[in-house]
Amino acid sequence: MSLKNKVAIVTGGERGIGRATVELLLTKGMRICIAGIDTESANRTVKELDAGENLFFVETDVCIEESVKSMCQEVIARYGRIDAMVANAGIAEPPSVPVEELELSDWDLVIRTNLTGCFLCAKHSFPELRKQHGSMVLISSIRALQSMRDTVHYSASKGGVISLTHSLALGGAPEIRVNCISPGWIHNGDHDEFPERYHREQLVGRVGKGSDIAGMVGYLLSEKAEFITGQNFIIDGGITTKMYYCHLEEEGEDLDSIDAD
Repeated sequence: MSLKNKVAIVTGGERGIGRATVELLLTKGMRICIAGIDTESANRTVKELDAGENLFFVETDVCIEESVKSMCQEVIARYGRIDAMVANAGIAEPPSVPVEELELSDWDLVIRTNLTGCFLCAKHSFPELRKQHGSMVLISSIRALQSMRDTVHYSASKGGVISLTHSLALGGAPEIRVNCISPGWIHNGDHDEFPERYHREQLVGRVGKGSDIAGMVGYLLSEKAEFITGQNFIIDGGITTKMYYCHLEEEGEDLDSIDAD
């Protein structure tokens, strides 16, 4: 079994991890719908990748059920099937603020985009995925496992994605496999290079690239992963294995004086 001529939806496929995933899946012969809200970036991606009838864009707001439902219907109308759903769309905004200053509207926006969006993608792709014995991959974050100060909305949304993953895996079984990827620091190509110190933080000596995540997406969608479902894969260059005390050691602190339980 191969992915050739099978059909994938990649939400947020206009740029970053999503675009890298689209590029990889095209090399495997898949037909792909980019579903997102950045029309300019999406149209540029479709033009640059020049995949002909194997790639098209549907403007989709994953926060809105009718938008997701309509997009799935359009994919079926065009290609006749859905074999894979990659729920990648997400936001980190608004800016970090203490929880007592976080507006409910800002909390709702992040939760709706990052978590409810994944739910809606599952709801409206599952009937077709079940028929095709397909697969779904959700994109979470290592922030589901380690928090930064004043980002409760983002951490909560990404933690929810991991829980949603194993729940969907149960609900989709045995026809649909559902897995999750939690990326670490990924350079998405939309900003200047990371400072050198960011690269030094990583055990592998560099921050991640979109292709690092796309490779795992391709694997999880393939027949090579047919015995894998309900799992979360951390792809972070090893950063979550590194204790905070490593920073102190590098700065010459005496770690013997620290009670590090």
